[in-house]
Amino acid sequence: MPELEKDTSTELKYLEKKLDTLIDEYNSIKNENSTLKTKQDELVKEKAKLLEKTTIARTRVEAMITRLKSMEHGS
Repeated sequence: MPELEKDTSTELKYLEKKLDTLIDEYNSIKNENSTLKTKQDELVKEKAKLLEKTTIARTRVEAMITRLKSMEHGS
């Protein structure tokens, strides 16, 4: 095999290997991104639930305080 063909063949193999590595990295990052988006959606939903629970608790505490104050003024 002439030297030029050998160099070209070696370079093509190197480029193919590099391309395969880049494709693997791309797929890995794509999967990680998908996982992170799913986790973010879950956390956003959890935050909304916690905010709702906090609002309910605040409303109940405020109602208890109002009742206690009215009992205080009623005695």
